Amino acid sequence: MNNTSFFSDRSYRIALRWSIAIIYLIIIAGAVVRMTGSGMGCPDWPKCFGYYVPPTEQSELEFSPDTPYKKGMVIIHDKELRVAKADFHTTQNYKEENWKPYTKHDYAVFNVYHTWTEYINRLIGALGGLVVLIMCVFSLKYWKARKSITILSIVALLAMLIQAVIGKIVVDTHLSPALITIHMIFALLIVGLLIYLLHEVQPTDSRYQAPRKLYNIAVAIIALTLIQVALGTQVRQFLDHQIDELGYPFLSIWLEENAPLVFLVHRSFSILLFALHAWFVHRAVHILGHPKRYYNWLMILLIITIFTGVLMNYVDFPFGSQAAHLVLASIILGVQFYLMMRLRKVAIRN
Repeated sequence: MNNTSFFSDRSYRIALRWSIAIIYLIIIAGAVVRMTGSGMGCPDWPKCFGYYVPPTEQSELEFSPDTPYKKGMVIIHDKELRVAKADFHTTQNYKEENWKPYTKHDYAVFNVYHTWTEYINRLIGALGGLVVLIMCVFSLKYWKARKSITILSIVALLAMLIQAVIGKIVVDTHLSPALITIHMIFALLIVGLLIYLLHEVQPTDSRYQAPRKLYNIAVAIIALTLIQVALGTQVRQFLDHQIDELGYPFLSIWLEENAPLVFLVHRSFSILLFALHAWFVHRAVHILGHPKRYYNWLMILLIITIFTGVLMNYVDFPFGSQAAHLVLASIILGVQFYLMMRLRKVAIRN
């Protein structure tokens, strides 16, 4: 294979598609971590209990006599994390001078399932960074003719690095709800940037011919969906606090009797969004004759998302419903942005 075929438009587009798919896989993995309560499965970062490959048994984190320890390795001692100050070999007794306390937080629990769930989440994140790096390499072909493509590809890679740093801070702050929300929103921004790049290097599809007004409506729908997601994150933070206080079995009853205003607005806003989406899809597909595929997926995903919201409200938050609600909302935003970019290309050309 020569350099011309290796650094081709097709190679770059394939790398972009893989990048988008893996970012969504990262979002799904993050939702699984949250759903299973595994966020502190690895209490340090980037290692996990001081290891690149985490332990599988509690005994591996207990003090062991006559054992070599490397600097940075972690044990649980007196229900606290202790970090090896330097490389050393233990004697028969634990010596405080060889260890220092872990000061980022006071969480010191080992659960093998939580640890490996979080560890796999981190591996998927590392895979995402690698794929985006490969995409950046392929983008170098545009440096002379379309510098913006290469520059924005590098921005996407930098954003992945920033996302990793945010992940570290989330762990260091013992899963701050506000930072978890920022972590999620930043992932969506990366997806949006990658979709934008994908459409910049794709030919215009004349099947999406539409008046400028429909493109403006698509932009408005995305803005309203982002507002709904923001409301949803506020509801989620509120629910997390209530779960700690009441537990899952009583939460839906509590919501019915003492629902906060943000929850009521979030629930009612979904009706407005559904009606606007239905009009948008009807206009695009049945009047303008656009391809049905992505519009149909948009409506299907929206209906399932609303259904998961109904389940959470009326069926005591079935296991996985909150995570599914979040993941589906993120995919909906991706589909919306994809369609908006299709319409944008035609609108700009006209």
